[in-house]
This record gives sequence, C-alpha cells and structure tokens, in this order.
Amino acid sequence: MKILSADFVTSAAAGGGSVGVPRDGLPQFALAGRSNVGKSSLLNALCRRQIARTSAAPGKTRLANVYRVRLEGGAGPGRWDLYLVDLPGYGYARGGADAAAELAAVAEGYFREARPHGVFLLVDARHPGLAADVDAARWMGGIGVPPHLIATKIDKLTRSERARNLTALERTFETAALPISARDGEGLDELWKLIATLARGAEPPHGATRNRPPPAAAPKPPSSNSRR
Repeated sequence: MKILSADFVTSAAAGGGSVGVPRDGLPQFALAGRSNVGKSSLLNALCRRQIARTSAAPGKTRLANVYRVRLEGGAGPGRWDLYLVDLPGYGYARGGADAAAELAAVAEGYFREARPHGVFLLVDARHPGLAADVDAARWMGGIGVPPHLIATKIDKLTRSERARNLTALERTFETAALPISARDGEGLDELWKLIATLARGAEPPHGATRNRPPPAAAPKPPSSNSRR
C-alpha cells in the first residue's frame, strides 16, 4: 500500500456544531483514547508525514480533527481515499471529571454526524485496564460503535512486560490488542491492512481486533461540562 497524500481537512466541534464532518461517502476511521496516549503520533506514523501536531500537554486537542488520505493499493486496484478522524482525548480534567462523561461530550457530536467504518480505541500498553479506557469501550459499544483495540507505546515495555500487559488487555476487553509503536513502526502495516479490510466492508481476518465491549451494561451517554 502506498500513501500518495495526507492533508488536514477540517475541525468539528465536540458538541456537533462548527463545520461538521465530511458526508461524501468516503470511509471514515476514528481514533479515540486518553489524552497523551499517542493519537497524533500514530496519525503521523501511519501517514509517514507530519500532519497532526503532537503536544506534551494532555487535553490539547479539543476538536475532532479530520484528515483525508489518498492511497494506492490495499483495498483493491487503483487509488482510493479515506478520512482519519482524531477525536479529542478523554480522561484529563482538573478536578477529576468522570471519563465516560468526558468521552460522551467530545465524541457524541462526531458519532451523531458520521457512521465510521471503524473506530480504534488507543490504550497505553504500559497501563492496561484503566477504568477510563474500560468506560470508553463500554460507552462506544453502548452506542453501537464497538472499537478495535490498539496498544500504543509498546516499544517502552520489556519483553516480559509486553507479554503480561497484552494478556491483561485481552482479559479486560475480551479481545486481543494490536501492539503499535509510532516510534519504531511496529504494527503499522497490520493496522493499514485492518483499515483496508474494513474499508472494503469485509470482516477482519482471523486474529484481528474485531472487538466487543467489556461485559456489563453500557451506561447511557452522559453529558459533561468539565474542562478538558
């Protein structure tokens, strides 16, 4: 698969206002996760160019940033386009806001406007099973968009930590996480293959992260006026 171009398109406000998201029928893939989990770094690594700004300050991104990517191959012969959507990070608010409420506030507007072909929940491989991530997966499953699980920053773990934490993630979320390193490039080809499969409207190959939310009733999408 060859990446021909990748460009910023627009920002959509978390509450569903502003410019809004594209509605031209192209496949859309959303990236969700806690603040500072590495969404922007993953976008840049996937597109092999600096299209998203990265920041050490958590909660920096407060809009759903939309990027259009043109590729060749992967989902059949010829060129094809898709959108990658960087959703605002959740789980960071001075005063300690509820993580599920934050995710609802920042993502509900996007999911109301778009029906993405795939949603990727990024979790830090160093911290498996955080309550904020479990709440996020449950909330997404409850609104009918169960996410595919991506374990970021896998390069920061030793071999034994890697095995232990990936097992813990699978046990918690009842699905295998795809290990990713934006720095070393591990897992990027596998993620592109998954994206191409989803873009074709087919089921992911055996072993890919076709996720179910963690067991338990999904909470109703709450509202939140907390700061991010």
